[in-house]
Amino acid sequence: EMQLVESGGGSVQAGGFLRLSCAASKYAVSRSCMGWYRQGPGKERERVAAMFTLGGTTYADSVKGRFAISKDSAKNTLYLQMNSLKPADTDMYYCAALSCSTGYPMFWGQGTQVTVSS
Repeated sequence: EMQLVESGGGSVQAGGFLRLSCAASKYAVSRSCMGWYRQGPGKERERVAAMFTLGGTTYADSVKGRFAISKDSAKNTLYLQMNSLKPADTDMYYCAALSCSTGYPMFWGQGTQVTVSS
């Protein structure tokens, strides 16, 4: 089972930025399909970004142009650079390893909280 540990969340003002990290173990992120999800109280978990084994990426419309997903193979770490943050981005953010065939999440991290104040 892939183990994932997120970090980098925190509190920022609107317009600010954060970079989330997801350290993986037991499997190489470079050979895995990975994604970032977020979920707030009473809301369904939504995928905000994903990266596939050939480097293709997808983003939710709400974050396009502001968020960027990337991998560092040497550190076996997934990142989510979040710029121009808005109060609507306030959520718990989760890293996930995805099935490359279905795109569905298989393993989850414990989450890291992002709070954006106006």
